[in-house]
Amino acid sequence: MQACSLLGDVVTDRWKFIILHCYNIFEIIRQTGGDCMARQNHRRSTPGENLRMLLHAIPWRLLIILPILIIAAIPAFTIGVRLGGHVLPGVTNIFYILGGPPAGPAPTPLPPFPRILPQPGSLLYTVQAGDSCDEILAFHMRMSDAGQIFSDANPRTVQALDAAIGQDCHKLQPGMVLTLSPQYPLLAFGGVVLKIAATSPQQVLPTPLVHVAPTQQIGVDCSSGCQLTVRIAPGIQVYLNVQTTIPVRIGSWVWAQAMYGRKAIHGFDNYPYVDPTASLNGMPLRACDLQVDNTHDSNSLSCDQLLPNTIDDDGGSWLFSVTGRGALDHWRYPLHLPPGTPVLLWLSLNNNGNLVFHKGDPAYRYDDNSHLYVKI
Repeated sequence: MQACSLLGDVVTDRWKFIILHCYNIFEIIRQTGGDCMARQNHRRSTPGENLRMLLHAIPWRLLIILPILIIAAIPAFTIGVRLGGHVLPGVTNIFYILGGPPAGPAPTPLPPFPRILPQPGSLLYTVQAGDSCDEILAFHMRMSDAGQIFSDANPRTVQALDAAIGQDCHKLQPGMVLTLSPQYPLLAFGGVVLKIAATSPQQVLPTPLVHVAPTQQIGVDCSSGCQLTVRIAPGIQVYLNVQTTIPVRIGSWVWAQAMYGRKAIHGFDNYPYVDPTASLNGMPLRACDLQVDNTHDSNSLSCDQLLPNTIDDDGGSWLFSVTGRGALDHWRYPLHLPPGTPVLLWLSLNNNGNLVFHKGDPAYRYDDNSHLYVKI
């Protein structure tokens, strides 16, 4: 019985502890909940009170400076936009030019055009005893291939020679006067480029997907051939066919030696003489010794590459030109003649394959009275 009484006391004490612990927890929860409700029921600040709190937090100096800065920023922004639209493209263009390709060679100041044009013509020779046409042409005109060009095997060629010299080659007599013309002559001149036309199809470049600023045109690539319209005197222009790696521009000044246009004879394609009645104005010419502005093209076609010719066999070539700064004087040949003198010169072929004029080489000037070339 005593044991049961002790057990009941223990249980009673345990329940008392649990009830007391639960009561304490309830009180804590109740008090905490009451504080939360009190906080939830606290009065909120009005917008006006919030604005006043914000203004009190900002320094009063800043409130004065801020409107001034805003008023000054608006015109400054407007002016900056306008200046930037002009300055930035200019600065960009400067860097583009500095980083772009080098500028082309500056053209030389244009020399004056000659007062008169080169004059095709002939010179006279009196037949001596024992002369033949082949010997006369070979000795006096340095035409080594005369016997091959004018051959009895092709009577048409001999007939053309008879008409050119004014006598029958098979009936020469001492004292007869012959008119001798230079074979496959060259023409030396200078002039300004008026137009450039490609003689071969140009490669079509694809259209870029992005805008590319236009660049300054350095010149036209004539490495595959171009036809230049060149003014060589007031109102006189020729069509010069060139092949050069030097860029050519409209307005460039060119110096050239070219194959003079020859007279067309039916059945005689390599007829060697020019037509003295043909006008130089509008004549097509093929260039060999070429200079564009200040740049000489050392890789252009040599004159002996312009067929037909007998330069290599003859050891040189005849040249028509006129003295003056805008024409023959450019080549600095040792001549002492007044400007505007039409001349016929013999150019010798040197060891380097270049045609040069030496003092003492055959040289003639055009005589207006006789309309012939006479020895200088």
